[in-house]
Amino acid sequence: MKYLAIGTNAKTVKGDGSDVVTAILYLAPADTVTGINLCPTAMLAGCKKACLYTAGRGAFSNVQAARIRKTIAFRDDPVAFVDQLKLDISSALRKAVKRGQRLAVRLNGTSDVAWENMPGSDGVTLMSAFKEIQFYDYTKLPGRNAPSNYHLTVSYSEANLAYASKVARTRHNIAVVFRGVTSIPATFLGRKVVDGDKNDLRFLDSPDVVVALYAKGPARRDRTGFVIDTQSIGAI
Repeated sequence: MKYLAIGTNAKTVKGDGSDVVTAILYLAPADTVTGINLCPTAMLAGCKKACLYTAGRGAFSNVQAARIRKTIAFRDDPVAFVDQLKLDISSALRKAVKRGQRLAVRLNGTSDVAWENMPGSDGVTLMSAFKEIQFYDYTKLPGRNAPSNYHLTVSYSEANLAYASKVARTRHNIAVVFRGVTSIPATFLGRKVVDGDKNDLRFLDSPDVVVALYAKGPARRDRTGFVIDTQSIGAI
């Protein structure tokens, strides 16, 4: 069973087709599979109900079933899972090179795993095995210390003030989900705001910025503090 998908996500393909193609891994998020929780801060950050797990193709039962099968495989043998990912990445890299493209890999499409700490059977992590590849992810674990070829953007939420305070101090860029669709604030948390909905290639963002994302699907109804109202902060 192959684990990585290429060209199937409406957002990642916004950055595909030119010099970058993205391979992405979708697993099942918090409390979906017994015995494992791949989103350990989902309750703390208030994003569980607003999760985009069922957005887009994720609304189809066969897609959800495939993600659950992959999650069970990861739960039962994480080392073998990483070994298979290495094969998938090698295959995706060959295809990208043949097309004259650069491969980027996003491992947490619908999960929040610290992959920098997950070695395969050879004791080597994915980032160490593929130093020439750019990995990237969103995370709600602001203290992660990833290698140079693994770019992390930390997701903000005001559902928990202690969590929000930690994120505000992170050295990583910060992703904020705003309820407003037609406007975003010029600054937030003392940082310049950039539009993150134009593409998914977060590793191309300037450092020390807030990445504005727009509430979609169940997130539009969120009132936990995960989604920030632009009206309350003076959007322009």
